[in-house]
Amino acid sequence: MIALAAIPVLIWVYLLIGRGGFWRIAKNLAPLNISRAPARRVVAVIPARNEAAVIRQALQSLRPQTFAIVVVDDNSEDATAETAKAAGVDVVRASILPAGWTGKLWALSRGVEEALKLDPDYLLFTDADIRHESQNVASLVSLAEERRLDLCSYMVKLCCESWTEKASIPAFVYFFFMLYPPAWAGGAAGGCLLIRPQALASIGGLEAIRSEIIDDCALAKAVKARGGRIWLGLTTTAASVRSYGGIHGVRTMIARNAFSQLRHSTLLLVGTSAGLLLTYVVPVGLVLFGTGWPRLLGGIAWMLMSASYAPMVRFYQRSWLWSVFLPFVALFYLECTFHSALAYWRGAGGEWKGRAQDRAVS
Repeated sequence: MIALAAIPVLIWVYLLIGRGGFWRIAKNLAPLNISRAPARRVVAVIPARNEAAVIRQALQSLRPQTFAIVVVDDNSEDATAETAKAAGVDVVRASILPAGWTGKLWALSRGVEEALKLDPDYLLFTDADIRHESQNVASLVSLAEERRLDLCSYMVKLCCESWTEKASIPAFVYFFFMLYPPAWAGGAAGGCLLIRPQALASIGGLEAIRSEIIDDCALAKAVKARGGRIWLGLTTTAASVRSYGGIHGVRTMIARNAFSQLRHSTLLLVGTSAGLLLTYVVPVGLVLFGTGWPRLLGGIAWMLMSASYAPMVRFYQRSWLWSVFLPFVALFYLECTFHSALAYWRGAGGEWKGRAQDRAVS
């Protein structure tokens, strides 16, 4: 029992000191003391499918900051196109989704095609629900220029209003950074991503990653593989206005990509489940039901776990007490991952806006 109890402690020691400081908010926050942005032609590309409720805020925030905006209406069934046009933005329509492409990447590729006609210095890939504060785009450009980056992206602040969102959204960003530590420059966040057209061309354009479900990280990986310089960090100058509401909405958001992250491997699903239980749940069990050294070691692991999560909780302006409940949030994420796997096996994986894009090949 003592040996078993020591394993979670060792895991958390590694995560705290050997995983690129993924949990350190101050280290991973976009710098505020960057120089004045040079004049650059930035064209924003916004793929939009059934986004009438949120797209106006995104467009109003972006128009003063960009050279142009290209909205791609991805076969919406609501007034997305009309809302964008009313905001003074031209809209192009994505044709019917071809085989082998995911919906977002197909819409983005159509937008890039239009954007490149304007000879931009940078392309800004952003979602229809992202509100950008007045200097957000300028800060991205300054960062890219100062550090000679080919791709840089901000993990925007996600909506965190409902009880379910308060419990799970900070953990979403925490787990994302654990998978893709910003210090290791291995990932990107597609909600706010600036890329040089030359870097995109060097990988063969979006067609090179056309079937990827986790498209932002696939793009970052491809750019880095070609020798490009990338950067990922948190920001307070861009935020999502999309509410995921209750547990169903949050589960859908998490499950959309979870099994794809595991490369659709049943073996990885089993291994990940075992690792998650050992890392997050076993310490709680030891504290509640153990005695002596096992209980003490379980308490140390739980304390280290909570300490690593507390900065993200504070970033979302929540009491540090929320960090103590990370083991229970982790169980919810495990349930979402199994939900994702079942949806994939049923042929309904990667569901978003009524479109299933990740399914087992029969």
